[in-house]
Amino acid sequence: MVSALALAFYLAKTTEAEEVFVPVLNINRSELPLRGDNVFFLQKIHIPESLLIFRDEIDLHALHQAGQLTLILVDHHVLPKSDTALEEAVAEVLDHRPIEQKHCPPCHVSVELVGSCATLVTERILEGAPEILDRQIAALLHGTIILDCVNMDLKVGKATPKDNKYVEKLEALFPDLPKRNDVFDSLQKAKFDISGLTTEQMLRKDQKTISTHGTKVAISAIYMDLEAFLQRSGLTADLHAFCQAHNCDVLVTMTIFFNTQNEPVRQLAIFCPHAALRMTICGVLERSHSPSLKLTPAPSTHPHLQAYLQGNTQVSRKKLLPLLQEALSAYFDSMKIPSGQPETEGVSREQADKELDRAGNSLVPGLSQDEEEPPLPPTPMNSLVDECPLDQGLPKLSAEVIFEKCSQISLSQSTAASLSKK
Repeated sequence: MVSALALAFYLAKTTEAEEVFVPVLNINRSELPLRGDNVFFLQKIHIPESLLIFRDEIDLHALHQAGQLTLILVDHHVLPKSDTALEEAVAEVLDHRPIEQKHCPPCHVSVELVGSCATLVTERILEGAPEILDRQIAALLHGTIILDCVNMDLKVGKATPKDNKYVEKLEALFPDLPKRNDVFDSLQKAKFDISGLTTEQMLRKDQKTISTHGTKVAISAIYMDLEAFLQRSGLTADLHAFCQAHNCDVLVTMTIFFNTQNEPVRQLAIFCPHAALRMTICGVLERSHSPSLKLTPAPSTHPHLQAYLQGNTQVSRKKLLPLLQEALSAYFDSMKIPSGQPETEGVSREQADKELDRAGNSLVPGLSQDEEEPPLPPTPMNSLVDECPLDQGLPKLSAEVIFEKCSQISLSQSTAASLSKK
């Protein structure tokens, strides 16, 4: 969002042509509450939400058909299938992820594997027209780079020399910018804050999907204790409604939090009204040895829901995805009923074969809320719950370790502050 806002500001200030530069935030307005760090940051920098333009508030296809659209993609370079017709309107790409050659539009592409796309926008402004940079835009870029690069921590390895260079340049130009630790701590806290969200919003906040043979599995991360989550009022109805609204057959929830000893805790809940599918998934997860989840069944009074304590806290959702893929394959293999054998209850052989033939072998993990492959907008790649896109080019450190360290730092600081008040 900051990359779009800042680049549109730069172009509007430096282009003499009678063009209107509109920063379009590539989510629906209703999804903004799911981006707690964005909401907090925009409020802090005094940018009213009413001034923002979201994807559901502008008809890009109509503008394109009228010959009035030129697109610049920032912080991504893959259009979803529903926007294929817009590809010819893309004039430039500014991104910091490795290019997907099959999906990248045929235009001028500026890609550099830095920690934050905001670094590349900052570079363009300071090289092109440094005089237009004011404190508000500087604060937006400064905070975004710091969050994306995990407070420029050398041990984490997300910040490249260019990221550091432009953070320092911004701080030199605007010495009154907030301290890095203060910026990072406040944004990090807001990023994982789920207070005030509905169950549906909590499930969508950090979600991945996989699908095969017409069966879709959603995997959501929730930052709270599973027991507290299961006690939410009307949970069963909410889970059913979520699956229906998002066309999901299975909803897997992984809760993540830290106990009183600052130790990470993970728990799993598998919600699926189809008993055979649910049992297959649970069986694969329980029996897995590579990796072993070390699951212990947990109490649950909700129908169609199996809950577990996850003993192996190193298994993140990213590592869980292959196991869920295996479970779906096992389920559909079981539907291939040999000739002469009794058919599975509720599923005829003809129906099963039709489902299998329809989708082929198209089991593809998705990284968006509901988009078809390729997904857009993607789950932010700077998420501390999943791996960094720069892993192939920079020293590796488990994303889970990053999450743990940051949470421990935040917790220890809040504890210290509490003790000092006492």
